[in-house]
Amino acid sequence: MKSKKSKQTAIFLLPFLLLIATGCKDSDKDEKTCDLTSPNCPEGEVCQPLDDGKAICTPQCNPSTNEGCSETKVCELRTDNLYACYEPVFIKGMVFDSITIDPIEGAQVIGVDKTGSSATDVAITDTAGNYELQVPVTRNPDGTLFEGIFTLRVFAADYIPYPHGIRPAIPIDTTLSSEESGKWVIKNPSTDVALIPLPQESRGRGSISGKIVTTQDLEKRAGVLVVVEGGNEEAPIGFSDRSGNYTVFNVPQGNFEIHGYRAFLQLDPAEVSLSAGENKTGIDLHENSKPYGTVTGNVNIVNAPGGSKTSVVLVPVSTFDENFERGEVPAGLRCPPPPLPPNVTTSYTIEGVPDGTYKVLSAFENDLLVRDPDPSIAGTQIVEITVPNGQSYDISIAESFKVTEALVIVSPGAEKPDPVTGNPTFVWKDDSSEDYYTIVVYNAYGEEVWRDDHVPRVTGPPNVTVNYSGPQLEKGMYYQFRATSWRTSGPISRTEDLLGVFYISE
Repeated sequence: MKSKKSKQTAIFLLPFLLLIATGCKDSDKDEKTCDLTSPNCPEGEVCQPLDDGKAICTPQCNPSTNEGCSETKVCELRTDNLYACYEPVFIKGMVFDSITIDPIEGAQVIGVDKTGSSATDVAITDTAGNYELQVPVTRNPDGTLFEGIFTLRVFAADYIPYPHGIRPAIPIDTTLSSEESGKWVIKNPSTDVALIPLPQESRGRGSISGKIVTTQDLEKRAGVLVVVEGGNEEAPIGFSDRSGNYTVFNVPQGNFEIHGYRAFLQLDPAEVSLSAGENKTGIDLHENSKPYGTVTGNVNIVNAPGGSKTSVVLVPVSTFDENFERGEVPAGLRCPPPPLPPNVTTSYTIEGVPDGTYKVLSAFENDLLVRDPDPSIAGTQIVEITVPNGQSYDISIAESFKVTEALVIVSPGAEKPDPVTGNPTFVWKDDSSEDYYTIVVYNAYGEEVWRDDHVPRVTGPPNVTVNYSGPQLEKGMYYQFRATSWRTSGPISRTEDLLGVFYISE
């Protein structure tokens, strides 16, 4: 005969045994199913879709640590501003030599978001030149891809960085990714990058690497433009990844100062002495507490029926190319702040400017506008400023930039770099008020390849057409043509700063 105590124990164990028999966990009693289209989850929780098509209310995951997600899922932002776990998105591609088409091993690839900041850590290409980058992509609640536009920054020893000089970065739309075995993948021609080799005399140089060290806001360490300043040649550059790590390749021997540029970040420069071919590590750049500069001014848009809004950017002087009249724009040093489209019509303000000397460029982007090229008119010169200006961090540029309508390129390079077979034919829309045109072709090294200073005016046809008649162009090399319209009194307009780029495919 069983005791009363043993009978009570059996009654107590019965619910537990039933849970084991049905395969449930005790925590399942707290799970609440939900509808993704109209979730009703408690505050702090999110309607998380499951692999079986159902959805439950769960605590939001942590995007910084991925806590709350399994090893095969990543914590992503949703269109409802909540975070949940989804299959990761990868950009895959290849880095290769633009001349020989050989793969480049050891190239560094960073994914950059629409604000100009790093969205990823560095991916290193393998022996076949292949890389893989996991990128954060905003999701619809059901896990489908909503928004994720990225560009790439690529660096390698003995090669010109990408993008740099005349070469723009090509946007990659990750919402076009395909599902592959529990992840999303995008791989197409825009994810492959051809790097242009440096001239022979500039190869075999050293490198400098380190970390951006910030005191509080860790996000500020990502996307810092790192410049090796103080040499007699064009300043080598690097770019910090999401964790703040950077490497600058192709640094000659000498004594340098390493500077970092990013909006709302002040960094102490580091002094470095580099021997020939030396690879120096541990050169960290530390945040300081100096105030930030504010730059204000005005633009004057005239004779521009095709465009009425522009932007203004700051370019460190050490990266500015006099031939191209362009340089590297640090993340955030732009009005309007990225990723907003150009919207400046009169006044502009750029805040958060760190110490440095800058060129101020207006109408630099593809906005149907250019800086007026006539040097005899006030407001057409490129302005240089230093922050701080004396003891002041508030810098007002007194003279308005004069901006005018650009000559519209038809081909090649009307929207992005175009492949060209043989000698190119350059076509742009007629200015209608010119006396003649000039045209200049530059290669990716910034060298002038060919020019024609006496292109006759066009009367009747809508376009100007000029056949290239210079020295043979090199297969795999990138070039840019720039056309300017003239009256006898001086230049009146020119093609866009970032367009007219092409490369020789055969």
